[in-house]
Amino acid sequence: MSEPRLSVLLPCRDAAEHLAQAVRSLSLQTFRDFDVVAVNDGSRDRTAEALEHWAGRDDRVRVVHLERVGLAAALQEGARHCRGELLARADADDVAHPRRLAEQVEFLTEHPEIAAVGTKVRYFPHEEVGWGARRYQDWLNGLSDPDSVARDVFVECPIAHPTLMVRRSAFEQVGGYRVNGWPEDYDLILRLHVAGARLANLPRVLHFWREGNHRASRTDPRYAPEAFRGCKIHYLRQSCLQGHDEVNIWGAGRVGKDFARALADEGVKIRGFFDIDPRKIGQQIYGAPVRDAHDVIRHRDTYLLVAVGAAGARELIREQLDQAGFSEPEDYRCAA
Repeated sequence: MSEPRLSVLLPCRDAAEHLAQAVRSLSLQTFRDFDVVAVNDGSRDRTAEALEHWAGRDDRVRVVHLERVGLAAALQEGARHCRGELLARADADDVAHPRRLAEQVEFLTEHPEIAAVGTKVRYFPHEEVGWGARRYQDWLNGLSDPDSVARDVFVECPIAHPTLMVRRSAFEQVGGYRVNGWPEDYDLILRLHVAGARLANLPRVLHFWREGNHRASRTDPRYAPEAFRGCKIHYLRQSCLQGHDEVNIWGAGRVGKDFARALADEGVKIRGFFDIDPRKIGQQIYGAPVRDAHDVIRHRDTYLLVAVGAAGARELIREQLDQAGFSEPEDYRCAA
């Protein structure tokens, strides 16, 4: 029996309520040359029975049973069983468009320089989708070409994990999934980025992402803001901040202060802050002065981290810095 072109990695824990819908969406894929590695992570409902029933009806499905090891470890173990040259993620409570796999495989075939690709997403059900999810959806769906994904890779995770399709060679080159205190998806994406991989998103909604308080990102400390920030700083220091023991920060608000504190904990000195708020200019934060943003050009000898939360403000700052002769990421980097 020949190996499949693609392996779909499907982690499951207590997923019986919505699993049938996810399974149906995979069964209806127009691309057929794939197998499924379904990882049952110690479920206490009827997930195991549902997965075994599915495997009994479809010989492309293999079930791996684990003793509640957690998502990152479950993905790590599941990836060991994947045989395809391409690896795709899926979630047990989401719904894939019938052409999701086909269009991603086609894209990677036509673009050998791209290591991984996601898709646009739409959260559902409508009544469960809050402001934060809508904001992330809108931001994420604005990123498609590799340059835009790379530009905003330190703002938030620029590929929705359950839409990810990655070449197994690139996945294995950076070490696959790792179990640490960070979100496993973002950790993987940033390792790919730092290794020089090109990443993209298809400009079409091919994944319907179930929202709700059950999601691990709502309850697991690995998805807390501090964990995301720690992950970003770790890879910032391996890339654009490498060799920089001092930085300036544009943004004297909450985001800028949080990054300053975390960077200082890593031994990076904060030379100063820049801001447009006259109430902040002239103050000191953690012993560093807050200067008028118009003075930034006089301090371009120090690497600049733009740490603001609002996307609109971030784009205005980029425009101002580019007009002043700064280059991203050589002279500055945006993070949030």
